[in-house]
Amino acid sequence: MKTDFLKLQNGSDIRGIACEGIEGEHINLTPMSAFAIGQAFAIWLAEKTGKDATQCIIGIGTDSRITGPALKEQLMKGILAEGSYVSDCGMASTPAMFMSIVYPETQYDGSIMITASHLPFNRNGFKFFDKDGGLEKADITKILEIAAELAPQITQEALDAPVADEKVTAFDLISLYCANLCMKICDDVQAEVYDEPLKGLKIVVDAGNGAGGFFATKVLQILGADIEGSAYLDPDGTFPNHVPNPEDKAAMKAICASTVASKADLGLIFDTDVDRMSAVLADGTPINRDSIIAMIAAILANDNPGSTIITDSVTSDRLTDFLENKLGLKHLCYMRGYKNVINKCKELNAAGINSQLAMETSGHGCLKENYYLDDGAYLAVKLVIALAKAAKAGTTLDTLIADLSVEYVAREVRFKLLTEYFKAYGKEVLAAFKKRAEMAGYQLPTSHEGIRIRFSGIATGWMLLRASLHDPVMVLNLEGQTQQDLDVITGIAQSLVEGFEALDISTL
Repeated sequence: MKTDFLKLQNGSDIRGIACEGIEGEHINLTPMSAFAIGQAFAIWLAEKTGKDATQCIIGIGTDSRITGPALKEQLMKGILAEGSYVSDCGMASTPAMFMSIVYPETQYDGSIMITASHLPFNRNGFKFFDKDGGLEKADITKILEIAAELAPQITQEALDAPVADEKVTAFDLISLYCANLCMKICDDVQAEVYDEPLKGLKIVVDAGNGAGGFFATKVLQILGADIEGSAYLDPDGTFPNHVPNPEDKAAMKAICASTVASKADLGLIFDTDVDRMSAVLADGTPINRDSIIAMIAAILANDNPGSTIITDSVTSDRLTDFLENKLGLKHLCYMRGYKNVINKCKELNAAGINSQLAMETSGHGCLKENYYLDDGAYLAVKLVIALAKAAKAGTTLDTLIADLSVEYVAREVRFKLLTEYFKAYGKEVLAAFKKRAEMAGYQLPTSHEGIRIRFSGIATGWMLLRASLHDPVMVLNLEGQTQQDLDVITGIAQSLVEGFEALDISTL
């Protein structure tokens, strides 16, 4: 039983298969497990806050997934079994569920977002928050361990019983969240007409039938923007058009096409639970990965000279050059995992080092000014404010990153590790890879994850070899300024990874 529960852990989240529908994938996030996890979170939260469980209020929201309502019902029953109060926030977003702890109107003790981000329709899961932000990996492990102990005591009668509503209230959280986003835009744009700061701008949104359609109708349109041409705003947990994921090629192609066809000033795309976003310029140029980090950093640069921008390990040297040489900022190329970059941002600021932004190439990005919360809608607000200010000044948004080099050719290669002891073997490969690179005289900048090599002279570009955290795989990222550069760097990579018996480099 304990093993089954622990298999639901996905880093600092819980994820599982919540319904049938994909061959070979069977339900492991069951009604019983949801009940037990709800009760376990109530127990954990009471201990964390020092309150009696009967004094705690827990908010619950869902994205558009088809299994959300059923899982919410069982979570609520589990929480109520411990005597805590529940605030049913309906369809919400992950950032809104954190803000439910912050807002004076709510100030919940904890909250749960039912989501599996961009994963297929049959998946679902839970993200948890308390006053300190998203829970850490160790917290999730503890909650699952408690749930495993509770599970044998849960009866079918308890699962089938209706929700006892005397401790349940409904609250329209997303409207409160949108009102705060609108206020932020109005205050920062300082338009002549306060309540229509976006009048004259055309902005289209692609929500991918996730939970993010509210940003078009309850933020942009309310403030005067023309949103005609926005697509897939209606929630539909089967995701009939494309995956709600800014990293998905089909999704980005869709928002690029919508932006151009609508003659919009800006296009915005969100993932299912709206904690990630990417954008598109008026000419259809996608602003994602390195370029979205560059643009948000450029927006912040004037007010935060010398600030440290934290990114994951796979950002380009082109981004480093732009941040440090063009914006006068510092770049800390850190580790993969949005919790890693967020926690590093908190750590630096606690040590007195100014760090306003931590962002992954995936679109996860947190701002110090916004509770270190990875909030796709808030990042979109920063872009919209910059767009409105640029329009007033007679310029365009693309000028912010005009100095970011867009000349590059890149690829990612995954090597299988053919041994059950893949973690130890991966470390041996990285050590040998580094030694070979040093002996060849290559430039090795400081790397917090894997081994990075920067090239100039024989080729312009970089490579990074790193080990997957959980899978028997090593990942090689390669980038050159031109195809010829990439070919040279690929040849060098070949020489550095040859000869390891348990490393399958056939994909290179």
